[in-house]
Amino acid sequence: MNADFRCVKAGYTIKSITFVVMEFSSKLIEKAVNEMSQLPGIGKRTALRLVLHLLKQPKEQTGFLSQALLNMREDIKFCQNCHNISDTKICEICANTSRNHQMICVVEDIRDVMAIENTGQYRGIYHVLGGKISPIEGVGPSQLNISTLVEKVKSGKVVEIIFALSSTMEGDTTNFYIYKQIADSEIVISTIARGISVGDELEYADEITLGRSILHRVPFEKTFKSN
Repeated sequence: MNADFRCVKAGYTIKSITFVVMEFSSKLIEKAVNEMSQLPGIGKRTALRLVLHLLKQPKEQTGFLSQALLNMREDIKFCQNCHNISDTKICEICANTSRNHQMICVVEDIRDVMAIENTGQYRGIYHVLGGKISPIEGVGPSQLNISTLVEKVKSGKVVEIIFALSSTMEGDTTNFYIYKQIADSEIVISTIARGISVGDELEYADEITLGRSILHRVPFEKTFKSN
């Protein structure tokens, strides 16, 4: 079914857009497609291809997938120490005694932890904020895992804090807010070097560039005093 919509202003046609409405011979397929298309980056056509692919697979395979998703949703935990996603109360990174627990890398979410771990250049632990301060999106400091980070610094067990948030306005705002909370502490506060382009998300940086940015991190104060 085609639906043709025209935008008309003062008697003139400004734009004509034709939408193709999918028709399904099965309500079960339609429901599966609608649910699949809720995933980020998945449109209706891609969802339909995925659903039809699953339909061709053995029932056991589909069962394994659905069970894995259910297990993940029901059993996943957040590390009590760093807020990283984990299978246990304390994640493998925090539980690893060979890591430097006096060095904390502050990141936005789990994807950044994975990106930095893949570089093989960092041996400290992490602190996952769960987002960035963004007044436009209604995200304030109280909605992030900032207070627990400040508590770690005040405990006296931390030697260095490394800011590894994306080089965006929200990332810089979050960095500065946390810096003001811990500036009086006698610890090293650094940020990854700007090998990461301004405006880029950390998870999309290649491993070599990200690894070098960590190794050549700079004192955080220099990033705003030089502006």
